[in-house]
Amino acid sequence: MKRLPPCPLSPPKRPATASLRGALPLFVHIWASIVANRLSFSLNEHRYSLFEKGSVVDQGDQPPLAGIRVLELGSFIAAPFATRIFADFGAEVVKIERPGTGDELRGWRRSRGGTSMMFRTIARNKRSVTVDLSTGEGRDIVLGLVRHCDVVVENFRPGTLERLQLGSDELTAANADVVLVRISGYGQTGPYRDRAGFGGVAEAFGGLRHVTGHPDREPVRPAAPVGDALAGLYGAIGALMLLLAKARGRPHEGPRVADVALYESVFMAMESLVPDYDAYGVIRRRTAGNLPGVVPSGIYPTRGGGSVIIAGNSSGVFGRLMTAVGRPDLGADPTLADGSARDAREPELNGAITAWTARHTAAEAVDLLSRAGVPAGPIYDAADIADDEHYRARDMLRPHKVSVDGEPEEIRFPGVVPRVPGAPGDVRWAGPELGAHTDQVLGELLGYSAGRLGELRAMKVI
Repeated sequence: MKRLPPCPLSPPKRPATASLRGALPLFVHIWASIVANRLSFSLNEHRYSLFEKGSVVDQGDQPPLAGIRVLELGSFIAAPFATRIFADFGAEVVKIERPGTGDELRGWRRSRGGTSMMFRTIARNKRSVTVDLSTGEGRDIVLGLVRHCDVVVENFRPGTLERLQLGSDELTAANADVVLVRISGYGQTGPYRDRAGFGGVAEAFGGLRHVTGHPDREPVRPAAPVGDALAGLYGAIGALMLLLAKARGRPHEGPRVADVALYESVFMAMESLVPDYDAYGVIRRRTAGNLPGVVPSGIYPTRGGGSVIIAGNSSGVFGRLMTAVGRPDLGADPTLADGSARDAREPELNGAITAWTARHTAAEAVDLLSRAGVPAGPIYDAADIADDEHYRARDMLRPHKVSVDGEPEEIRFPGVVPRVPGAPGDVRWAGPELGAHTDQVLGELLGYSAGRLGELRAMKVI
């Protein structure tokens, strides 16, 4: 299988022999309960060749997922979020975009023209290839690329790719070994499968919106794409598990497909929402900045108009917190020894904490509580994050020059999570210009000549 020459600052190519020593830590650190506990796999005793046509190897100087190639047939956030995880850790990610306009995310949250920083962030470390999927030639290009890929990730509404003759059957006919990740609002099955779905709708359907906000007001939206990010994480995990199952020779019938529903990804984060309802008849309500049944834990006002978040919800921390705020009597009260008792006296406890925080600035409160061993932190905005020494110390702000309003500017992008030993993930380049790698990818992988590329461009296929 041909490997593309690396983009500037990208890691060197890997040989074809492989083990999973590098691939597993990424998701062991994210979802240890899924990968480490449920998949019994000794990294020190077993070595596997992942793919017949080139794959990862056990080399300390390479990122964990180098050697894996991913084709992204996605837009907006969910599928691109999943593929960004692969890209950050060394996989080659080829992002297919519509000629002329590209991913609509390029125009989201844009303030000064050009490509949005939101797109630059989510599409980092990827190669942009423009292809019109509605044309026969475009379909042939995609199927040709699938033959050279290990994973395909898409987030179209169910049935869309089938109408384009690019469904699971066609993709696996092109490459029987390929792993497919299909992200949609409601999943590939069920009575709602054909409904359109975005992350915000999934947050409501999954139960998150109902419990978010003030009890006397309408539900509010989290100011971050929670549903999309969760679905992207589950999509990446699903892909890795299917790759691992394939590497271990697990039998399977039909396509290797990870079916990820946006709403289910949100619902999985709601822990005991339905079990509490079944067991106690409790419907969880909005509680503003507090977590229902977890006391004391919330946001408290500080001197000067600021605020601080304090989490004193475990029994040991509760005692230290009450001592720190000048109420050791409450910390030593045997009737407050468990969480349910503290929950019943929430107004009293929060009143004692508020009386203390109101006498201190946010910085003073965080410092005093941290010294006392109480989890507490400031409420940061973007400027605070950009100026924080801890973010800098952990390399979570990565500067890259990108075009802003036609002029190159140095912009700081989020770093890579999780941190893994050896050669970690990296932000090698920000989200590329539309179609920046079309000629390179189609020429190197599919052998298209300059003349053929010109013909396809004239036909508006690419």
